[in-house]
Amino acid sequence: MLAALSLLLVCQLCGEILVRWLALPVPGPVAGMLLLFLLLALRRGPDEELRSTSQNLLKHLSLLFVPAGTGIVLHLGRVGEQWLALLLSLLVSTVLTLLVTAWVMRLSTRSKP
Repeated sequence: MLAALSLLLVCQLCGEILVRWLALPVPGPVAGMLLLFLLLALRRGPDEELRSTSQNLLKHLSLLFVPAGTGIVLHLGRVGEQWLALLLSLLVSTVLTLLVTAWVMRLSTRSKP
């Protein structure tokens, strides 16, 4: 379990370093996840230890939302002031995500001649 957690954290750290070094407009954890994906593709998938550790982390994923919830409560006044912009951005991003997902699904299921 320790080796699997270390691998996950090293990938995240490398993503953070890469993003800051190259001034990329993406979050470091996203770049780290891409690095992890590339590593797993080269290794032809995760080993059993990484698989079980990841499953255990996913079981407790709701705990990772506690800081975000705390931040919302802490800045509740600001949320109240800018509720319309927040609501519109959530709605637009949700609709765009659904449309892009449907488009990609349609392209990927299209039968080839």
